[in-house]
Order: sequence, then structure tokens, then C-alpha cells
Amino acid sequence: MPYVDGFVVAVPKKKLKAYAQLSKKAGKVWREHGALDYREWVADDVKPGKLTSFPQSVKLKAGETVVFAWITYKSRAQRDKINAKVMADPRSDSIGKGDMPFDVKRMIYGGFTSLVKV
Repeated sequence: MPYVDGFVVAVPKKKLKAYAQLSKKAGKVWREHGALDYREWVADDVKPGKLTSFPQSVKLKAGETVVFAWITYKSRAQRDKINAKVMADPRSDSIGKGDMPFDVKRMIYGGFTSLVKV
């Protein structure tokens, strides 16, 4: 059964290009180790809600935008194997080093099993 890791992050608009470069490197590593898909999307129509919303979920600040991302795998077992390989890959060390173009502490992430496919 397909499995997805999902992420929501707040990225300063002025660092969006640097974030995209980081994401391309990360996506290449995940895909080479077997992830089926790696996607990142920039918010275009996400308004703050009254109780909850994408902007509220990451405590969005002025000058930031929301990025929604996912990595698709064949199964959770496959995800676990791929993530272990990614973490052991020396290229992963350089992905998270230096000045990160977003606040990692406000990132939301989790793994999801498929519920509906139409």
C-alpha cells in the first residue's frame, strides 16, 4: 500500500530560491534511494483561518510563505528502508548543514497511509 511522508514549513520569501536548491538536492537523494516521488509546493491560496490553517500551523511570520511537500513510497516498510539509506548517505550531511533557509523548529511532518484513491 502506498505511503507518504508529508511536510509543511514556513520559508522566508527572500530565501525561497535557496530552499528550492536544498530541496532539489534532498529530492535527488531520496529518489536515488527508491522514493517514488518527491514534491514541494509553494502556497498560492492559503488564508489564515479562525481556528486552524496552514499559516497558523507553522506560525507564519510576515515575509514568509508556506511550503507543502511530500515524498511517496511503495509502503511504510519501504519508507523505513529508504530513510535509513538516506540518513547513511554522505550527501545528507551537506543537505542540513549551514544556514538553513527555513526554521526547522516550525516544520510539521508525519507519515500517512493511503485512504482514498479515485
